[in-house]
Amino acid sequence: MSVEFTLGRRMVGYQHPTYFVADIAANHDGQLERAKRLIRLAGECGAQAAKFQNFRAPTIVSDRGFRDLGTQMSHQAKWGKSVYAVYQDASLPLEWTEELKACCDEAGIDYFTAPYDLELLPALAPNVCAWKLGSGDITWHAMIRRLAEGGKPLLIATGAATLQEVRDAVAAASACRDIVLMQCNTNYTGSIENLRHVNLRVLATYAKEFPGVVVGLSDHTPGHATVLGAIALGARVVEKHFTDDKSRQGPDHGFSMSPIEWQEMVMRTRELEAALGDGTKRVMDNESETVVLQRRAIRAGKALRAGETITEASIVVLRPCPPDAIPPHRLAEVLGRVLKRDLDAGEHIRTADLR
Repeated sequence: MSVEFTLGRRMVGYQHPTYFVADIAANHDGQLERAKRLIRLAGECGAQAAKFQNFRAPTIVSDRGFRDLGTQMSHQAKWGKSVYAVYQDASLPLEWTEELKACCDEAGIDYFTAPYDLELLPALAPNVCAWKLGSGDITWHAMIRRLAEGGKPLLIATGAATLQEVRDAVAAASACRDIVLMQCNTNYTGSIENLRHVNLRVLATYAKEFPGVVVGLSDHTPGHATVLGAIALGARVVEKHFTDDKSRQGPDHGFSMSPIEWQEMVMRTRELEAALGDGTKRVMDNESETVVLQRRAIRAGKALRAGETITEASIVVLRPCPPDAIPPHRLAEVLGRVLKRDLDAGEHIRTADLR
């Protein structure tokens, strides 16, 4: 887990703080100023990046294809419009790109996007510090290869995919040195029951099978359990949807995080990171006193005189254990030795007291 690289303004990797991506997605509701407001809010709430999605309805969904399904399924069942119409309304004008990037710069956070159209890449590339591949495009290897060739970090979401499909996607991205491989569950209903399907232990599988990547999480579950669990398992990039009002109409608002929820997530994460430590088992700085108070030392069981030979009958093992005391696991070094000085009952025995 020693992989690390620069992502925008920061380093990401196992030894670095978690990098939070606020996915604004369609929550701009077609308003540039609203998109900018969400960028500023995300920065204030502790995000390291604001991420958007660039697509055009005709190049991401087939109106005929969704109508042929006969019904709108999963989270789309609640949409009052056709899938095609929702995507058309949620599309992000390419003309906003430079202004969104400038707003992120002012907020001190990174800007990037998930592109769903090969033709948009040349216009987007000068403004983004990284690319995100959405889970739905994990089998679109032509897109993966194009994103990997640009020299920018690539975040790959892996929702609703098999391990072999993930292997194939990583292979398609072989031209990219800096990959974040993100466990994801692509159920967008916001149900607490989705926790049963998040499968965070996949992160350990990714870390073992793909040692050259940073592992991460793209999450759509409510609360913080999934995020905190993922970080404990090694995830160091976390993406969640972000809005200022979860009750607004739109495809992404309902399962997004509010500013208060986002701030709470970041605070709990920073606490967890502090608690995780570096993995080296040692007496910690704040244990320097309790290690004395709680450990036992070899002590005189009664008043002893200089010249006496130490036997098991003449000693006791009791707390505390000062730095110059002899701990009980070194009893063999004491038994049969002769005292150089008198000891009161209960006084600890030092190496310097023995000959």
